[in-house]
Amino acid sequence: MKITVLGATGGVGREVVGQALDRGWEVTAVVRDPARLKLPAHVVVAELHEGEKLAAAIEGRDAVISALGSRDRGPTTVCADGARAALGAGAKRLLVVSASGMHTEGDGFFTRTLVKPLLNTFLKHGWADMLAMEDVVTASDVDWTVVRPPMLLDGPRTGKVASRLDGNVRTFTIRRADVAAFLLDAVADPTLVRAGVSIAHG
Repeated sequence: MKITVLGATGGVGREVVGQALDRGWEVTAVVRDPARLKLPAHVVVAELHEGEKLAAAIEGRDAVISALGSRDRGPTTVCADGARAALGAGAKRLLVVSASGMHTEGDGFFTRTLVKPLLNTFLKHGWADMLAMEDVVTASDVDWTVVRPPMLLDGPRTGKVASRLDGNVRTFTIRRADVAAFLLDAVADPTLVRAGVSIAHG
C-alpha cells in the first residue's frame, strides 16, 4: 500500500507513519520541518498552499491521510485548508481525523447538555475548523472517510477500539496509536468509504 500523510509530525501523524512503515507500506510524509520526523519515510517539505509539491507527493498514492490539527486554541483553518489542499492536489481516497466533540448523536443526556457545551467554550475554534473540514470533505466526489475520535491520549496501542457509524461511542478517550491503526485499517475498508465514523477506546 502507498499512502501520503499530512500532519506527519503531530501525535497521530507520527503514529500513522510509524505503523504504516511497520506494515511494509510505502509512506510519503508531507512536513514543514523534516527535523521533527525521525522515521524512515519519504519526506516532502511543503506548505499546504504549494499545490505542485503536494500533487507530486500524492500522485500514484492509494490514499491520503490527513492528521492535521492546531497546536493552540486560537482561531485556525488548518484542518479545512489541509482537506482543500489534498483534494486540489488530486487525492482520490482521503481519510481525515476530525473529532467526536462537535457531534452529539448517540451521546448521553449529561454529555450532550453539560459536558460538550462546557468543552465548546475551550475548543470552539478547533471544532469549528474540523466542522468546516468535514463540510469540504463530504461535499467532494472522492472516496472519503471522516474519523471522529474523542480525547486523545499517548501510550502504546491497545487494539481495543469501538466504532459507530450512526453516532458517538460512549467512551471519552482513545490512544493516538489506536487512532492511527484504525485509519490504516480503514484505507481498504469498503464499509467506511464516504462515511463518518466515531471511534473510542473499546
